[in-house]
Amino acid sequence: MSTFDSIRRFEASLLAFAACLVLLNQPAAAQKPVSAQAPIVLHAARLLQIDTGAILQPGEVLVEGDRIHAVGTSVEHPAGARVIDLGDTTLMPGMIDAHVHLFLHPGAEDLQTVIESVPWRTILAEQAAKDDVMAGFTAERDMGTEGAGSADTAVRNAINQGLIPGPRLRISGNAIDLLGGHEDANRYNPAQHVLSNADYANSAEQIVEVMREQHKEGSDFAKIYETGSDHMIDGVLRTPYQYTAAQLTAAVEEAHRLGTVVAVHAMGEPGTLYAAQAGVASIDHATQLSDETVRLMKEKGIFAVPTFTIFDYFAHHRESQDQAAAEAEMLEYKIREFKKQVAAGVSFAVGSDVGPFPHGTQARELTLMVQYGMKPLAVLQADMINGAKLLGWQGQIGELKAGYFADIIAVPGNPLEDVSACERVSFVMKNGVVLRQ
Repeated sequence: MSTFDSIRRFEASLLAFAACLVLLNQPAAAQKPVSAQAPIVLHAARLLQIDTGAILQPGEVLVEGDRIHAVGTSVEHPAGARVIDLGDTTLMPGMIDAHVHLFLHPGAEDLQTVIESVPWRTILAEQAAKDDVMAGFTAERDMGTEGAGSADTAVRNAINQGLIPGPRLRISGNAIDLLGGHEDANRYNPAQHVLSNADYANSAEQIVEVMREQHKEGSDFAKIYETGSDHMIDGVLRTPYQYTAAQLTAAVEEAHRLGTVVAVHAMGEPGTLYAAQAGVASIDHATQLSDETVRLMKEKGIFAVPTFTIFDYFAHHRESQDQAAAEAEMLEYKIREFKKQVAAGVSFAVGSDVGPFPHGTQARELTLMVQYGMKPLAVLQADMINGAKLLGWQGQIGELKAGYFADIIAVPGNPLEDVSACERVSFVMKNGVVLRQ
């Protein structure tokens, strides 16, 4: 063998070795699995069919890859399948929280954006996503990073690539607000020029411009602040609107052009009416809805997302008794209005506004919605079926059916008899992968 041939063989060996090093250092999600995951059979005392409310006893689900293959009282057990017996629990779809803030944690919300860096807040957001999915929330809608811009794009993408655990996410980036609006830094020394927790837009043209920038940076939908600040005056909610119906309509039209939707923070009239007239996808908080607003919401298929848990939390966790009393008055008003909305046939999705209270505890939202007037099955359907529609995953998540993604949880007892069982999730599977057992 010539010296030249020896050198070429040595170079080839070095290249092969380098290629091996590259593969070894790739993230696990980027490497092809050595073999396909074996089928999994989940067995439990009960299985809840969300669409009908039927309880199968016992209940079994056959999972192949990331999808549900079969559901019934007994399913095929393929050779080599892993059987997981979950005992006296109820199998049900993973829960959906349609209003979360991964970039917030308990404490002064406005100060978090001032004293905490975006990289630090992103690390905390990763932990929040993990806490939420381990609590059984396998899909969520992040309603604004509160000043962290498009950092939620990175969190969503890292989850999708399997780098970190977390729910399926629909994200908005920053919310959109006008100068001096709901999330602007109104209480600080103006000379310090403290930034808003949202992106400024003071006209329809600016709203569209901001939406395009956010879409470029990875947003799935637009979140707009439509009302605030809120005050109870003579027992009635008063909250100024921020954008006209025409301005919100421009936002909805731009969202449709981009293939997405608009969700609004809107506590009461006339902002809730303007949002309904514009045809937004959801009215979040929705404390005060006029008869005309309700009519339009039913006509256009707009969901109300009540977010009781955040009001309940603040009624018990404020710095002074006066603040707590004001929050309690707001909550009592909200409960009364909610009962009217239920009677009027408003369509609900379930969102907790988790972030200002601890992540992973937001299943209390379902308990409160039942406590304040809805039936357990109706709340579960609002959470899973309506939640899947609102997040744009209808027919893919929210039910245990063949062909759907294998997002499955188990809770003790029967949630139709005690919906608070959803606060005690014991098993979590997302995308066919067991995350908690």
